[in-house]
Amino acid sequence: MKVEPLAKKGKPFYRGAVVTEASGPVRRRRHGKELESAVLAAGWDELVEVGYARLTMGSVAVRARTSEPVLYRRWANKDQLVLAAIQHHRNANPAAVPDTGALRSDLLAQLTAVSEALAGYFAIAAAAAFSGLLTDTGLTPAQARDKVMDAQQLPRVRTIYQRAHDRGEIDLRRIPSVVLDMPFDLVRHDLLMDLEPLKPARIRSIVDELFLPLVRN
Repeated sequence: MKVEPLAKKGKPFYRGAVVTEASGPVRRRRHGKELESAVLAAGWDELVEVGYARLTMGSVAVRARTSEPVLYRRWANKDQLVLAAIQHHRNANPAAVPDTGALRSDLLAQLTAVSEALAGYFAIAAAAAFSGLLTDTGLTPAQARDKVMDAQQLPRVRTIYQRAHDRGEIDLRRIPSVVLDMPFDLVRHDLLMDLEPLKPARIRSIVDELFLPLVRN
């Protein structure tokens, strides 16, 4: 009696192992913060590549390898998702805090790092605002600015100032908070106006001509 090869009778064989239609990588399900981070990262990438006007909940879901209902359970519409994605990207890419041993060099280094880290971020956020994000959310420009910058999350006393105080370079008890905020406020203002990193000469001017004379008197 002639015996049929196993490969012709049922499932195909390869080196003795049955290959089924279900073979292949199994996608691990993501939950909670892991899933949220993946969606927000996908939202930012989509915002960068196609812009706010062309971004949809569906396109973000596809990029994040999930479904639209998953997105809608967390964000009611695309403008809420985009704002969350902008904030998530900012928080995931903080500027480094230098420790050079002196206030002036610390401040020059940190303002440079902030300028370089936030230039692209501000450009994308501004493009989204002008493409309809402000209209869709109903936010005023000032409210949108606060959400993008999240100024309320800034520490009351920055690390570089505390170190300078501990070294005896400045006395934080005598310096108004508005003066301490001023260098960073000016950098953010220039970034919003020019949408590119500040020139080194501009950063030196902020530190040497505006800030240091105020805190050393």
